[in-house]
Amino acid sequence: LILSEALKMLLFVLFSLFYFSPSLSLKICSFNVRSFGEAKIARPEVVDVVVKIIARCDIMLLMEIKEAKNRTCPLLVEKLSGQTKGQKEQYSCVVSGRLGRKTYKEQYAFIYRQVQNLVSVKQTYQYPDTQPGDEDAFSREPFVVWFQSPKTAVKEFAVVPLHTTPEMAVREIDELYDVYLDVRQRWDTKNFVFMGDFNAGCSYVPKKHWKNIRLRTYSEFAWLIGDKNDTTVKNSTSCPYDRIVVSGEQLSQAVMPHSVNIFDFQAAFQMTEEQALGVSDHFPVEFELKAKGGFFDWLKSKFSKKRRGRKNRQAKS
Repeated sequence: LILSEALKMLLFVLFSLFYFSPSLSLKICSFNVRSFGEAKIARPEVVDVVVKIIARCDIMLLMEIKEAKNRTCPLLVEKLSGQTKGQKEQYSCVVSGRLGRKTYKEQYAFIYRQVQNLVSVKQTYQYPDTQPGDEDAFSREPFVVWFQSPKTAVKEFAVVPLHTTPEMAVREIDELYDVYLDVRQRWDTKNFVFMGDFNAGCSYVPKKHWKNIRLRTYSEFAWLIGDKNDTTVKNSTSCPYDRIVVSGEQLSQAVMPHSVNIFDFQAAFQMTEEQALGVSDHFPVEFELKAKGGFFDWLKSKFSKKRRGRKNRQAKS
């Protein structure tokens, strides 16, 4: 009888996995797509690789979007939605305005998967960068997005993106702490993800300058991408420019062990260095958040209920 019940439970789990495809984690990614403008949009081989990279993620932050007609989000969402056979995946995109001090402008964009109400946008906030005495600290001020994720261990969190100007990287990364304080006053959240192309390494952030960066020296922030990592495509460089930083006890505990990764799309898609550089000079960085309760916790609870039921029946008899 015990074996029969265990077999039924196993079959139920397998059925659920294959037919309902529950997400066991939430993958959050960041990718500098390097001058993603009209010329790149016109190259199908580049767009196809970008789509493949985004499709690996549940939330993808894209940086260096430079085309001025707001075609990038609709194009990528259309291609993502049409890439699967049978039931289409559903994606949405939220994009900042065009950001920059002079004529050179870029946009931040978040593309996220909507299947099974996995994740949704609660609010967005364009940081104004007008702090008295410290105005215009950012070349491209953060476009902050507050996400809801009911199926993960942390149900809501704010993502703060940043693409620094290399020569101003130390100041801009430090200023993220002011953004953090501002957003905490504005929104009822303690869960933060800071990510993007911080240019946080090599000559742009020398070792002696880390002490001047509050996001690094204050204990409430955990840096997931280390100083010895390499997020660049070129074989001739080895720099940890792209970073992920998390804050908030609940969110920090929800990070999946061993899920932090630098995705080498050149190796994954068997590209030459020249082909990969045609897509970007950066590799995406990523991590995952645990599912609510965790799959094995859920499975354990199911078996525990069964066992408690049997014990109760035996006690009554």
